[in-house]
Amino acid sequence: MPNIERKVNSLTSYRALEVEVHDNDVEKALRQLKKKINDEGLFKTLKLKRSYEKPSEYRRRKERESRRRRNRMLARRRQRER
Repeated sequence: MPNIERKVNSLTSYRALEVEVHDNDVEKALRQLKKKINDEGLFKTLKLKRSYEKPSEYRRRKERESRRRRNRMLARRRQRER
């Protein structure tokens, strides 16, 4: 059974991220695990933590992400209005 530990609200406690395999369907379990990991943002966190990010880079990245979210939201609103 795949088991990945992740932090939960404190530095010392971890909660396992796990998926049960039914009827030896490992492929389905793997897809479920990947979806859970993606929903948790684990891949994104690991990618960002590979190297040090300067505070100015962090700020710029956050602003860029915010702009992108806002533009997507506005585009969806415009799409619904049509």
